[in-house]
Amino acid sequence: MGTTASQLGKDSLSEYQELTFLTKQEILLAHKRFTELQNRDERNQLNATRVPMEKILTLPELKSNPFRKRICHVFSTSEAKDGSLTFEDFLDLLSAFSDSATLEIKSHYAFRIFDFDDDGTLDCGDLEKLVNCLTGETDDTRLNSEEMRQLISNILEESDIDKDGTVNLSEFQHVISRSPDFVSSFKIVL
Repeated sequence: MGTTASQLGKDSLSEYQELTFLTKQEILLAHKRFTELQNRDERNQLNATRVPMEKILTLPELKSNPFRKRICHVFSTSEAKDGSLTFEDFLDLLSAFSDSATLEIKSHYAFRIFDFDDDGTLDCGDLEKLVNCLTGETDDTRLNSEEMRQLISNILEESDIDKDGTVNLSEFQHVISRSPDFVSSFKIVL
């Protein structure tokens, strides 16, 4: 059974369209996919319900993303900081990763996802975790300490404009603005 506009409420649907980069069809599909993750008794209380991160991570669109847990943590409004998502959190996530989202929005969220310690900068620790997420954590794929040191040094050389040893949001956005593939690759489509 598909989600209908009446299940979501026409007012809510219009409001979600205004507040996100998503179309009516995308919002309805998001609602359908979100409710499929909920328990039967939770399905009737749309905004009261949080879906645990473990269930969100079962979505095929996130399952193979190396940053899936960070994505949930960045978009979660949970006070418990457990990565659980409400339907509105889920819409925010899909909106930021949609084709229609601006470079500024996408780069802002990418920065927050890569800022593993949430301190507002990408330092050597964040960059190392970022590289490990991208290369995989196996002995075959992981960089050795010298390769890692060299790569982080190269990243900072390219992006640390004020030479403070970290990459801040504006430096990150400057680097991203020169990467033509970023906008098209930073997406999740249901």
